Amino acid sequence: MRATELSELAAFDAVARHRSFRRAGEERGVTASAISHAVSNLEARVGLRLLNRTTRSVSLTDAGAQLLEQLSPAFAGIGAALDALNRYRDTPFGKVRLNAPNSIAPFVLGPVLGPLLERNPHLELEIVATDRLVDIVEEGFDAGIRLGESLGEGMTAVRIRPRLRFVVVGSPAYFASRRVPKVPADLEGHVCIRNMYPSTARYPWSFVRKGRHVEFQPSGPLALHDHELMIEAALAGVALAYVWEDRALPHVADGRLVRCLDDWIAPEDALYLYYPSRKYKSAGLQAVIDALRED
Repeated sequence: MRATELSELAAFDAVARHRSFRRAGEERGVTASAISHAVSNLEARVGLRLLNRTTRSVSLTDAGAQLLEQLSPAFAGIGAALDALNRYRDTPFGKVRLNAPNSIAPFVLGPVLGPLLERNPHLELEIVATDRLVDIVEEGFDAGIRLGESLGEGMTAVRIRPRLRFVVVGSPAYFASRRVPKVPADLEGHVCIRNMYPSTARYPWSFVRKGRHVEFQPSGPLALHDHELMIEAALAGVALAYVWEDRALPHVADGRLVRCLDDWIAPEDALYLYYPSRKYKSAGLQAVIDALRED
């Protein structure tokens, strides 16, 4: 098989998995138009349409679905064979694509990136931080990071560092005319930021004390999904914020924010790195797991 034919098949495989020329191009490190050209050449060579294209979607024809079914294990085998060469190297070689929530990525990945890349100079990391709910298989990630161990079928989860928890904070200016809340019920008399996901679905402020669980759903005028914006709003004295503790700590330390309800803050949440169980686990991904794994 000629190199051009293999490249065309790899381009088709990427488009078929992502259902997107743009995402396929990002994975392959080329433009979407180059991917489209390669797939068109493949279709011309085999004399069959493999993909149905519209301005908004890409889908497989029956012929394309059959080709993908046979190509997938072949490319997985090629990837495994190439990765097996890592045994002859001092460190892993290749790219690892990770997805992590933007709200926690700095605290999870920041401390390990330097040492990880220093120990593995041939490793290439591609990290996408977003609080949007991501299907790591569909979007071509090797692994993802999330709170909680509840995952979809066919996923393996590994507990990683650090453990995170929320904190309620407000500025001294905000509290100048208001009492500091002592119990969650006191929040009813305060202006509180409504936490939400990028989908705009809201999640409550969660509290626990002596086995008693309390959930508070704010009804204030401000709804945000970005924790940095929540911190900025709290610093400006606009409202109380319910954010990751590590984001607030520098501002608490310099006196610009005051924390409250600490006796009611829920225990630390465990973080997990997860990846498809049936997909070959590369030496590069194993190096990332080893760097993040909880002791």
